Amino acid sequence: MRALFGWLARNLGTLLLSLLLALVVWVSAVITADPNRQQTTRPVEIQVIGQDPNLLQVGSVPRQAVLTLQAPQSIWDQLNNNPGLISAWIDLSGLGAGKHQVEVKARVDISPVRLIRVEPEEVSVVLEPLLRKTFPVELTLRGSLPLGYQKSDPTIVPKEITVTGAESVVNQVARIQTTLDISGATQNIQQIAPVEAVDGNGLPVVGVSLSPREVNIEMSVNLLGGFKNAAVKVVTKGQVANGYRLTNIIVSPPTVTLFSDNPKLIEQIPGFVETMPVDLTNLTDDLEIAVDLNLPSGVTLVREPNVLVQVSVAAIEGTMTLSVPVEIVGLAPELRAIISPETVDVIVSGPINLLETLTPANFRVILDLTGLPAGVYQRSVEVDLSPKEVRVQTTLPESVEVTIELAPTPFGGQTPTLTPTFTPPPAITP
Repeated sequence: MRALFGWLARNLGTLLLSLLLALVVWVSAVITADPNRQQTTRPVEIQVIGQDPNLLQVGSVPRQAVLTLQAPQSIWDQLNNNPGLISAWIDLSGLGAGKHQVEVKARVDISPVRLIRVEPEEVSVVLEPLLRKTFPVELTLRGSLPLGYQKSDPTIVPKEITVTGAESVVNQVARIQTTLDISGATQNIQQIAPVEAVDGNGLPVVGVSLSPREVNIEMSVNLLGGFKNAAVKVVTKGQVANGYRLTNIIVSPPTVTLFSDNPKLIEQIPGFVETMPVDLTNLTDDLEIAVDLNLPSGVTLVREPNVLVQVSVAAIEGTMTLSVPVEIVGLAPELRAIISPETVDVIVSGPINLLETLTPANFRVILDLTGLPAGVYQRSVEVDLSPKEVRVQTTLPESVEVTIELAPTPFGGQTPTLTPTFTPPPAITP
């Protein structure tokens, strides 16, 4: 044992030097394999802790911080893959109303990491007391009711709005307002409308919270005495032209307001009034005409002198089939074409009175062979339609077979030889 201790005492320096050299070699190997890097992180959101609930921040405060770190490359890889390992915050514990310079603190939940600096290092925070005020809702009416109608006082629920925010901002609020448009209203109004906080100049105040943000508005709208609403019934006479049909009749406005100094006359009018007769005799096109109402004496129409009647007329349609020969165009002069079939059936639709006048001469069925060499083809035909009111539904068949070949020349392709003949003159008799 004494010999062992003696050996250790004599070689202790050598052992310590060996250990130190081994440690240096190991650290050098680790650094070579995983080198340290100093760089900045992605922006990190600055959290706020410890703020008095009766105080509010006023003004703009930086919301993000950037950290400069020194760490091995393997640590940077983990930080880039998991940004949640880095956090930044400001602590407002114990701070009252006023302006404060607060340090931005940061933490990295992984090691080994060295924190070099945080930008910004501190931020300026202004705290103000939280203030709540209650304001009555002021209603502004826009537009007006039609002639002959009256409105009641509006009912607003709730009547008051609570405004919450920083003291300096809430003190800018002069009133809470909302708007209701009553233009052309003829029935009771029930509407949910948003409210707005404005200052003394009528400009919106931002940075405050309104509770609630909407109100329910109700208002009664009624006719005055001597007025009455009635639907308009269009009266017609005559019939549209043969081959046409009546498709629609529209009257504008569909309801009118009537007035009379004699309330009994208004009470005697039913829920509708008739127009003067609109003549449809031999009508072949749409009609738009201003028409008077057939009103009792002493009853007048409010606002408009008459109503506008729109009559829609359409032709009664049918279909027919015509057999039309196929006409070739674009064929080279040295070629000829054989078509099968030589005629196609053209099915058309349109007004019946017009279909009755059509013949195959009104149509051309064209087969375009431009640029085609000799051969056998299936080609679609085209229909050249003359009457604009008629529509082609289909052709039967839609395509034909055409055989293109060289056209035969006269005399079998050989030039004939002409043999001269002699005709003797007539004999002369003395």
